[in-house]
Amino acid sequence: MNSLGFDPGFNTAGGEGAWILAEDGRRILDGLAGEGICLFGRRPPEVVAELAVALEETDQGNFPMISREKAELAEALARWAPGDLEGVVFSVMRGEAMEVALKLARGYTGRANLVTVDGGWYGETGFALSLSDRADKADFGPLVPQTRVVPFGDLKAAAAELAHGAAAFILEPIQAENRCRQAEPGYLKGLRKLCDRHSALLVLDETWTGFGRTGSFFAGDLAEVVPDLLVLGEALGAGIFPIAATLVRRRVKRFLDTHPLIHLSTFGGSDLGCRVGVAVLKALKRERPWVRAARIGARLRDGLAVIQSRHLGRLVSVAGRGLLLSLDLGDPARALAFCRAAAQAELLVRPQRVAKGAVLLAPSLLLSDEEVEMLLVRVDQALQALAE
Repeated sequence: MNSLGFDPGFNTAGGEGAWILAEDGRRILDGLAGEGICLFGRRPPEVVAELAVALEETDQGNFPMISREKAELAEALARWAPGDLEGVVFSVMRGEAMEVALKLARGYTGRANLVTVDGGWYGETGFALSLSDRADKADFGPLVPQTRVVPFGDLKAAAAELAHGAAAFILEPIQAENRCRQAEPGYLKGLRKLCDRHSALLVLDETWTGFGRTGSFFAGDLAEVVPDLLVLGEALGAGIFPIAATLVRRRVKRFLDTHPLIHLSTFGGSDLGCRVGVAVLKALKRERPWVRAARIGARLRDGLAVIQSRHLGRLVSVAGRGLLLSLDLGDPARALAFCRAAAQAELLVRPQRVAKGAVLLAPSLLLSDEEVEMLLVRVDQALQALAE
């Protein structure tokens, strides 16, 4: 079994734009954008071209040392980031970027307790796995100790736990694996105040929500909240090269400057990866895909509402923001059946990993109007297949 949770009935043989090329010659509309990392679809030409040039001019670099490439990408990220998030630690994947954040939180505060919310999913490594809401965690135990879970959206519960002394409070602004449940601006602002009151660090994981997917550059921008640590996942490499990052506020960076060996990553922030990351940020500046994500997302929501009216009882609800959407099918068996039917209709989606009765929909940010209509038709066809 692959990590989709079901057999889609095809093997991949490459991809282009919003499409996956199957070995049997079919073109499959990628409703997952390569698990969110292919911001501009598969093989965006300008990013591929930059990697080709970089291969002629540089290599992985010397990972413990500063390079021009690292400095240029760090500076570019700091310009995009809110507030004084001006320190950057590079890594290879989301889970590692979370490891960086929580090692820094414990080191900076001198505390061990970590507080998160139910329904979160942060990756596959030690800290990330320990904080994620997954039923199989006991299979890998014992995990990182002194982690606490409070109900999502409950400021009183958060206050009670933070009052005991915590290093950090961790959450995703929108839970991509849990029906795309959203943290309201008032909740994020309240958490910011609580963390300040109790000298804890606020950690936002924007792996799924960053770089424009939800209709703003970062999902947290709508609340005008500046986290102490911001986790950015593999979308920084746009599916072309593995790179992720953790952004750090100025006061935490001072601790990092005196403890530079708190995290080392052999391939994190490679010179090649940084060249790709700079090209991605340039493309984001030029394309402003968050504007398109907001418009296309609204079009999808409208189209899905019409489809839902035709399939009452099969499509229970639609949630999310921009191009990060959740289709609630009501139960895990129906969600799996829908994903199989969608694959037959040449659309790739998968069940969400926390809310297994819901399906994740997160296509390329550059989805064309014609491709939006194709996507809606294929969702309708998959629901019709369930009825038959």
